[in-house]
Amino acid sequence: MKRLFCLLLAVLMIFPFSAAASAASHTKSPSFGAYKHVFIIGVDGAGRFIKDADTPNFDRIFKNGAVKYTARTEVPTDSGPNWGSILTGVSYFKHKIHNGNSGERQRTSDTKYPTVFTYVRRAQPDAELASFVNWNNVNFGMIETDIGVTEVRVGDDAALTDEICAYFDEGNAPAVFFVQLDGVDAAGHAHGSASDEYFAAIHTADGYVGRIYDAVDRNGLMEDGLFIVVADHGHKKTGGHGRFSRRETDTTIAVAGKTVVPGGTLDKTTRDRDVAAITLAALGVERPKTMSARVPANLFENTTGEMRSFFRDMLDGIISPVMWLVTLVWPG
Repeated sequence: MKRLFCLLLAVLMIFPFSAAASAASHTKSPSFGAYKHVFIIGVDGAGRFIKDADTPNFDRIFKNGAVKYTARTEVPTDSGPNWGSILTGVSYFKHKIHNGNSGERQRTSDTKYPTVFTYVRRAQPDAELASFVNWNNVNFGMIETDIGVTEVRVGDDAALTDEICAYFDEGNAPAVFFVQLDGVDAAGHAHGSASDEYFAAIHTADGYVGRIYDAVDRNGLMEDGLFIVVADHGHKKTGGHGRFSRRETDTTIAVAGKTVVPGGTLDKTTRDRDVAAITLAALGVERPKTMSARVPANLFENTTGEMRSFFRDMLDGIISPVMWLVTLVWPG
């Protein structure tokens, strides 16, 4: 216990100084503004376990991409806090979106911590923006209602994928496109993350990811497109999530695009919220000062990763190292 306390004290003392600066290297990178389209495919509940499943489509898409299976989630490890952070680029302590209030409220673009959709709309007034989801709380309670995002909700992943493929085959070319698939999370709740059913659900979701990628590619959008797969959280062995174990807090981020480091691993401090900063950098949109998300190292070629700024979110900067220590002794 004394050793753990000393380690915690050291982390809390060092962290603010080591992460105080936030380098602007991404704005000078060839990857800044190199893309016209960013496709964010969310696989709810898959956590780090994509690497352990049979995923031929994931493997081919990211063969020359950058993949990290141990990016850190928000705590609590629920969908509201994590999709909220993935889309806003700030911690749960800032956006305060959870499963309950995301089903009750409608956000507008004047909110203090808007999603990447609002930032891109401000920079590109005529851009097509779209979100296709199974879990309607994303569209209803997270994405701003006054910025003209095409919103589609279908409560079945297979039918949702059909809608997505038709959308691209009709000639749509969104600047930001978000997807939330829900089947893996349902399997995790019902059977746990050590079950055959859970890994079968990841395999099924991999088929949907492959179909979406192929629809994007055959319509010529991958030439200037960045394709991202991200999970919001994992599951305990027995099923469920919301706490602090590694099985819940480790998650996958995979990125493919023309300037992505082949075989890149992203850096050790990568968070799921960094998807927001990656999205803005790819589209050439300056990251707002309120956003604690950053572009990780070992992601884009000729780009030095940004340090995470302690001062952009001091509460998260204090609590996150504590949660990291907790998960070291609580693997789940």
